[in-house]
Amino acid sequence: MNNARLFIISAPSGCGKGTLIGELRKEFDFFLSVSCTTRAPRIGEVDKVNYNFIDEQLFNKMIEQDGFLEHACFSGNHYGTPKAPVEENLAAGRDVLLEIEPQGAFQVKAKRPDAVMLFILPPSMASLERRLNRRAQTSGETPEQISKRLATARADIERAYEYDYVMINGDLEKAVADMKNIIISAKEPEGAKAFLAENMKERIDEVLNNAQTGSDTDTEKQ
Repeated sequence: MNNARLFIISAPSGCGKGTLIGELRKEFDFFLSVSCTTRAPRIGEVDKVNYNFIDEQLFNKMIEQDGFLEHACFSGNHYGTPKAPVEENLAAGRDVLLEIEPQGAFQVKAKRPDAVMLFILPPSMASLERRLNRRAQTSGETPEQISKRLATARADIERAYEYDYVMINGDLEKAVADMKNIIISAKEPEGAKAFLAENMKERIDEVLNNAQTGSDTDTEKQ
């Protein structure tokens, strides 16, 4: 029996999702989908590893041929999740992991209702701001850019209510354990009930209202 599942993981920038996914892949044989983009590679980025870097003509052709599970345009550049490798790996019995923002996540969910959607929360908006400010010391982001990220984060978190599962990344060890529990349980009929979005509504509210809950381990290494 093919029990492969498509997992969609979303989180605001600064929530440490890259670190969590890295820990998850040490134990699970996920196919991690690589998105396509029309933007130019940044220093250190590798084609087919960070992104599939393609030109706009090919991107539009893929849209015409229904070659994306989701696609969007940001700052004049196009981004999309290619459909073929996802479907091929699922058919072969391998779980697939998509790391995408809510806009794209719900596009995928519309095409693949069987997809499992997980949203990762920061302990609070205040802790997220601290993480972003610490990261800015090396990334060079300006206060204006951080403010924009925080506004985007709030908008994204407000959509967490619509996800299948919601968890908090405050302490790395606990967050990794919670994430593994969700992944394993989501493949079973009962699922990880404690993390169902409907059971996490109060925690989502707390984050949006700036509640200081949980520890604040800086796990963002993306």
